[in-house]
Amino acid sequence: MAVEGKAMTAGDYISHHLVHLQSKKQESIIDFSVFNLDSIFFSVLLGIIGSYVLYRAAKSATSGVPGRFQAAVEILVEMVDNQAKGIVHNAQSRKLVAPLALTVFVWIFLMNSMDFLPVDLLPLFGEKVLHLSYMRVVPTADLSTTLGLSMSVLLVCIFYNIKIKGMGGWVHELFTAPFGAHPILWPINFLMQMIEFAAKTVSHGMRLFGNMYAGELVFMLIALMGSAAAFTLPGILLPVGHIIAGSVWAIFHIMIVALQAFIFMMLTLVYVGQAHDAH
Repeated sequence: MAVEGKAMTAGDYISHHLVHLQSKKQESIIDFSVFNLDSIFFSVLLGIIGSYVLYRAAKSATSGVPGRFQAAVEILVEMVDNQAKGIVHNAQSRKLVAPLALTVFVWIFLMNSMDFLPVDLLPLFGEKVLHLSYMRVVPTADLSTTLGLSMSVLLVCIFYNIKIKGMGGWVHELFTAPFGAHPILWPINFLMQMIEFAAKTVSHGMRLFGNMYAGELVFMLIALMGSAAAFTLPGILLPVGHIIAGSVWAIFHIMIVALQAFIFMMLTLVYVGQAHDAH
């Protein structure tokens, strides 16, 4: 790759890999008419793959001795169901919430796992074959994706607040909790409730984004180490260090990928469970 006829520097390399394939040129920092097409494509693709995997597991399930695939899915489903039972005590609500939590975990795990692909593999394919200048393949390293997920959880929480407490009961809670029902406290209570909803939603999405964005950057830096080893080869230590660093970070990142999916799922259950509680 080259920038304006010059060899690409390390800074150019990282900057290039941090640019999304967008529907049009972004004219301002906040522009809601611009869509990150790469994040949308890989999110939908991985959602379809995750749904198909769960569908195949349900389709092929037997009452006899399960195979490895069925056993693995059953362990996952049982884990999510146990967490849902411990947090959301309404059995009727769990009929929707538990499958939702399972979908969230599998979907985010798959999106996070895109980080294990070689940094330049799909972007280079997109550039050489599809003639795409930019491509980012980890949807959860895109803030618009993670905030979209957290805002979806917010909508689910609002739905259950209204369903469980009624519109009147929820509005009453907005103005009387947490400090009491005195009319003087109504504006303060309402403001605190809005701050709580906003803080939960932003932190929910930012936590996932921050961890995956940082992991993506580390893989880019390791790739740069490998590039330096390929072009300079000052000794055996640099290429060996590249291999060791890449292997160690990939192994450690397996935990991060799974943990971030689990945390997002658990916070989803916690927030939905809080929507069932009256103050």
